[in-house]
Amino acid sequence: MMKLTIKDAKVKVRFRKFLGGSVLKGTVYNRWDGVDTHLMVDSDAPEDMLRHLIKNAKAGCFAEGLIEQKVPLNSTIEVNGKPLAL
Repeated sequence: MMKLTIKDAKVKVRFRKFLGGSVLKGTVYNRWDGVDTHLMVDSDAPEDMLRHLIKNAKAGCFAEGLIEQKVPLNSTIEVNGKPLAL
């Protein structure tokens, strides 16, 4: 375990997405243009140690992995106890 003192940490996340189409016409769609994150850390620890800590945190982040990797989505639907195909 890394023994670093972090005085404060904040992150800002911006989702760049677009939702369009018509609910009534059945043409609803969404498009993702990206997700932006900005991490702010306040610490007296050496920069190389902080770099190592942040690199490890980003590598183990499930949210970043889900966005960066092509992940299969397996989706099933059930209505009133019976499967529904779209």
